[in-house]
Amino acid sequence: MNLSKSKNKRTINNRYPKNVIENTTFVFRKILNRPMFDIQKIRADFPILTQKVNGKPLVYFDNGATSQKPQVVIDATSKYYQEINANIHRGVHTLSQLATDAYEVSRKTIQEHIHAAHLHEVIFTSGTTHGINLVANGFAAFLKPGDEVLVSALEHHSNIVPWQMLCERTGATLKVIPMNEAGELIQSEYEKLLSEKTKIVTVNQISNALGTINPVKQMIAKAHECGAAVLIDGAQAVPHLRPDVQDLDCDFYVFSGHKLCGPTGIGVLYGKEAWLNKLPPYQGGGEMIATVTFEKTTYAALPHKFEAGTPNIAGGIVLGTAIDYLNEIGFENIAAYETELLVYATQKLEAIPGLKIFGTAKEKTSVISFNVEGIHPYDIGTIIDKKGIAVRTGHHCAQPIMDYYKIPGTIRASFAFYNTKEEINVMVEALQKAIQMLS
Repeated sequence: MNLSKSKNKRTINNRYPKNVIENTTFVFRKILNRPMFDIQKIRADFPILTQKVNGKPLVYFDNGATSQKPQVVIDATSKYYQEINANIHRGVHTLSQLATDAYEVSRKTIQEHIHAAHLHEVIFTSGTTHGINLVANGFAAFLKPGDEVLVSALEHHSNIVPWQMLCERTGATLKVIPMNEAGELIQSEYEKLLSEKTKIVTVNQISNALGTINPVKQMIAKAHECGAAVLIDGAQAVPHLRPDVQDLDCDFYVFSGHKLCGPTGIGVLYGKEAWLNKLPPYQGGGEMIATVTFEKTTYAALPHKFEAGTPNIAGGIVLGTAIDYLNEIGFENIAAYETELLVYATQKLEAIPGLKIFGTAKEKTSVISFNVEGIHPYDIGTIIDKKGIAVRTGHHCAQPIMDYYKIPGTIRASFAFYNTKEEINVMVEALQKAIQMLS
């Protein structure tokens, strides 16, 4: 597939403010012009993949926790602090204007990437958790005793606890959409839970613990039929697919930058304009105000109403760099390659005696959670770490899932587009040796 399309070629110059291009050598975007998905060239973009851990070549299968960063992202972060570093939206001096321009260019990049209708529907946050808490806090103004909030059994704690806190504050009731043995939400039960009492439904697009891809578009449509709003947790989805918030018709969509090759401490809340105008501010301070007197404060227009204080400026700018990088590779290419890895790893792991995979949904992404009979997942994770293999062990901030399966946790191998089948072979060999040691 030829990725060097004319649309991609023009995005760099057309989206950049003229003064950013002419007045500084600061570069946040890079055209790669790759003619095809070349795994070795991609791996060369990630300097951390060349290092050794415990004397062994790094095999990084903890992408569900955070992704690694390509050199272009690392360079853009450094260049921001070397060449622009200034506060945004507040100064008439040149560096402040350059920083502001670059920050808003990134907001535009994100708007285009998720296909938001308006630029001001993109709110910068510190991450997915921040975005969920912002919405949950705002919904306190709309809920009363007897109202209902629906969450799914597949949620990360970050998409459970804020809603529990909301229900405790308002007297609303938290209800749970159940799952089945395969790790899929039971849609018939979901539809039974929906009623005129349902005020908001919150569900992840992809489960961080099992890799299940939920049918969120259909779930959103069902929720809207009864007048409920819908928040989609896209933290685990955005590394694998390109969300279209208008096509989904979600009311809110949240994600974190560090999951898709961007910096930590930066994220995005998308909200439909009408909902964002109704929600009260989450925090008070500078930037989010129009006027302040000791008698009364009026709030700024969107998006600044929800962006109090000095933000993670470098993170916001460089998140745009990361998104451009991934779009140059192409999310269709990423999805196809990661599916190959998932199928290959599943076949290899299923051949190991005593190994059980949790989460066998018909639709899933490149995440495999598994255990070996009679062996604690932590013990295996510790041993294969000595071989340079990074996996995640534990409940993955999804304790209700582990309670459903009646297990303390799992070993989770989560693959990214820069991983290889050869690395999977290394992991499988290390697993077999660990099992022999611990049996």
